[in-house]
Amino acid sequence: MDAAALRQMQAPIKERYKTDPKTAMITLKAKGSTDSEGIACKVETGRAIAMAGLHPGTGGSGLELCSGDMLLEALVACAGVTLKSVATAIEVPLKTGNVYAEGDLDFRGTLGVDKEAPVGFAEIRLRFEVDTDAPQDKLDLLLKLTERYCVVYQTIKNGPKVSVSMQRM
Repeated sequence: MDAAALRQMQAPIKERYKTDPKTAMITLKAKGSTDSEGIACKVETGRAIAMAGLHPGTGGSGLELCSGDMLLEALVACAGVTLKSVATAIEVPLKTGNVYAEGDLDFRGTLGVDKEAPVGFAEIRLRFEVDTDAPQDKLDLLLKLTERYCVVYQTIKNGPKVSVSMQRM
């Protein structure tokens, strides 16, 4: 896909969102169930069912997906798609590209060993490696726009309002 094809594909969508902003508001959903053996949760991904469980650092077997890994994988996926889309839009030819995310956790917080230790990632690092002949100023713009438009990155960075509730079935 080239920049013109991308613009042509997105033009009617952008126009609809400009004329009727309410149509741009979409609620994405995820669902999981805990009705399985062991300490695990079946997550319906829309394409398949993923089994999430405890990380081996908290007593898990390593057979299930760690939700922390899944968060980093979602970041990599979103950043990679955004990078490719932006590169296409601003005509930066990418021969190849790799996206890496890594995050630091202190399991003492998760396991309640140390009440002062944080629960969750203390730091997440996102890194791109690209093979391109584009000049540095275009690469700087590519990074800036990828960061700006990556939904998962912006969500993690800006910490949206989150609520939690519980009800009986």
